Amino acid sequence: MQATRPVPRHIRLTSHPEERKSAARVRWGAATPSERGPVVGTLTPERNAIGAHSGSYSLYRALAVAAGTLDPVHVPDLTDTAPAATIGPHPQWGSPERIVSIDPYGHLVSDAWADRLEAGWDIRPTIAVTKARIKMPEFDQAIAAGRLRPDGKVLTENGDVRVTKAAVEPVWYLPGIAERFGVTESELRRSLFEQSGGMFTELVTRGDLKLFLPPIGGITVYLFGDTQAITDPARRVACRVHDECNGSDVFGSDICTCRPYLAHGIEVCIEAAQAGDCGVIVYNRKEGRALGEVTKFLVYNARKRQPGGDRAETYFERTECVAGVQDMRFQELMPDVLHWLGIRRIDRFVSMSNLKHDSITRQGIEVVERVSIPKELIPDDASVEIDAKKAAGYFSDHAVDEAEAASTRGRGLHE
Repeated sequence: MQATRPVPRHIRLTSHPEERKSAARVRWGAATPSERGPVVGTLTPERNAIGAHSGSYSLYRALAVAAGTLDPVHVPDLTDTAPAATIGPHPQWGSPERIVSIDPYGHLVSDAWADRLEAGWDIRPTIAVTKARIKMPEFDQAIAAGRLRPDGKVLTENGDVRVTKAAVEPVWYLPGIAERFGVTESELRRSLFEQSGGMFTELVTRGDLKLFLPPIGGITVYLFGDTQAITDPARRVACRVHDECNGSDVFGSDICTCRPYLAHGIEVCIEAAQAGDCGVIVYNRKEGRALGEVTKFLVYNARKRQPGGDRAETYFERTECVAGVQDMRFQELMPDVLHWLGIRRIDRFVSMSNLKHDSITRQGIEVVERVSIPKELIPDDASVEIDAKKAAGYFSDHAVDEAEAASTRGRGLHE
């Protein structure tokens, strides 16, 4: 193991008065990136954000530095890393109340602040956009059943789907987050400081730093078809907002509807793309209703061991007993990524969640149709989850009616 490198000279105590003078100014919601200014979360004199890039992965970076395998002052070479597809700018980027949890210019660092990069600033992208192919066994099943037809452009003969995808790291504008939740900025900062075990002292000592890079999971966006269709009022947008469920999404657990709903949402997006429209899958890293997988598994045990087994009427009660709340996903922040994409109308929203629907419409995005999962795609063991959501008012009456109607049409709401 190599010797530990000396700490760079610009690292000081967070309350040091000299550091207060060095932060690069940011005007959140400014009309242009030059007016707005870059997000600088690196350990440099220009740093204007609390926390560090890459969320929880920053701790692995710290291990690499401690182990001597990473130069602590390494600056990434961003040559040829520009987005593989054009996204924005959109008018919503200049509305500070519309986007408060991500940096809409996060993928444009190389162009927007080329002069500052040339001057030696360590500015890092918080969004990356690339192109890829995805494949799930469900696509082959849909092709065999005749629900999907390969066209060689969106869906290949071997079941691959061509997509544009974006990885998005969270960037919280603290005044905007506080306003979105109806609390003061000082209350928000104090709660973040205390509930993270005092991990980020700058939250309470540096009121001049308005940006926070939280150590949480980010977002992956999958776009199907022509991304320019998103802002074309003559074309339609299909969308599924999906919250992470590792057990179902990756390992195929059949006790919930997560993977079936995800696969169904992608199927709807493929259909939209093949019709000349656009499909959008937003994948949020919020495992177990943002309670975490350990809590999730504890709840599984508690529900299965209760008298009478797993029952719809006590489904969410056991979650609240273990975690103190039923859900911590806070859909209030979810529409930010839709604003980043420039979405103003969702023609086919593949979700029955009132929480998701209402948070989107409150942000001024129109939802034309809500698309349910066909009953034949729901695993038998997951029926208790659907019943529990109905009992808890998770679906609106209109949404339940749609779900019932969908089961009689064979292909759900595809027609």
